[in-house]
Amino acid sequence: MSYKILLVDDEPALRHMVRDILLAEQYIVFTAATCAEGAAVATAERPDAVLLDVMLPDGDGFSLFQRLRQ
Repeated sequence: MSYKILLVDDEPALRHMVRDILLAEQYIVFTAATCAEGAAVATAERPDAVLLDVMLPDGDGFSLFQRLRQ
C-alpha cells in the first residue's frame, strides 16, 4: 500500500527535491505552492500525511493545518 503525501511549499526547488525523494520511496506525492492550492488538493485527494511550509504567500502552515484538521 502506498501512502499519499501532500507537500505544500512555495520554494519550487525544495518542493521538487522533497517530492523526488518521496517518490523514490514509493509514496504518492501531491504538491502545492500556496495555502489555497494545498487546501484544494487535500480536499480532493485526502492525503495520509501533509508536509507544510510555515511561511506561504497566502498564509501560513499553522493556519492551513488547523483548516485541514476541521
